[in-house]
Amino acid sequence: MTFVGGLPKAELHVHHVGSAPIRTVAELAARHEGSTVVPSDPDKLAEYYDFTGFAHFIDVYLSVVDLLRTAEDIWTLTHDVAHDLAAQNVRYAELTLTPYTSIRAGLAAEAFCEAVEDARRVAESELDLTLRWCFDIPGEFGIVGAEATIDTALKQQPDGLVSFGLGGPEAGVPRSKFAPYFAQAQAAGLHSVPHAGESTGPETIWDALRLLGAERIGHGIAAVLDPKLMEYLAATGVVLEVCPTSNVRTKSVLSLAAHPLPALVEAGVPVTINSDDPPMFDTTLNQEYEVARELLGLDDEGVADLARTAVRASFADEPVKSAILAEIDAYAGVSSASAPA
Repeated sequence: MTFVGGLPKAELHVHHVGSAPIRTVAELAARHEGSTVVPSDPDKLAEYYDFTGFAHFIDVYLSVVDLLRTAEDIWTLTHDVAHDLAAQNVRYAELTLTPYTSIRAGLAAEAFCEAVEDARRVAESELDLTLRWCFDIPGEFGIVGAEATIDTALKQQPDGLVSFGLGGPEAGVPRSKFAPYFAQAQAAGLHSVPHAGESTGPETIWDALRLLGAERIGHGIAAVLDPKLMEYLAATGVVLEVCPTSNVRTKSVLSLAAHPLPALVEAGVPVTINSDDPPMFDTTLNQEYEVARELLGLDDEGVADLARTAVRASFADEPVKSAILAEIDAYAGVSSASAPA
């Protein structure tokens, strides 16, 4: 096993549907054969996941969302995702859920929350993993999606829920109109973690900070275009949840070689490394750490520091943070001591 493979980690930016294992998507597509365009042949899913741009990615993503029609579908997905995370030595994950898309398809909010909570409890009993939720407004559905998302969060109050987000397309979806819903979420004790500055410019990030009270930013790579914004992020410690391969696969960045991660780190901007929608982008969290190692020129201790940053930036309870940080320190210390001179 590589150093990264054995490293205890936290994953802070990974989507529920987007992290559906290939085997799970194929199973769900077969379950609903005749009423979906998603291939049930695992070998054909790689071709299906060849995105021409961000808009095409959203279309494909929503077609996979459409496979989640019953509480059983939701449970299967959640349980399988948890096992894939644990297999990478992820000890803590904040999984972004978009309940509105299932509610819109006819699944009751209560049934959705019961399914994910039961799957979470079962997975945590089986695995060395703490799983938490971010409820995400799908921006493409506008105010209707926002109202349903905050209503589900406040009325259902699932035990695993820790934060409130905003995803989907950024262009033509101003952050400002979602401000009242983020205010309600924060008043209820939820953390603010909207996407911003992935496929649009720095102003989207400023809006997320000023109007949505963002405590972390999903992606945020456009900050590299605004020195004052990078200075602000460095001074305040607002973390960017960076997903390198995702940015390339959605054509938000031309190539990994052109990725702004090194410039952001050089400017002192705190970052975490994440996988976003890993099977859709043919990656894993472990692979993203290897990408970051290469882009940033890190040794093993530098890679361990990335893992520590993710734990500290998480919304985990302090005992969970302390336990994972101690495990990282122990692992890195042993690996360093056993490395050849």
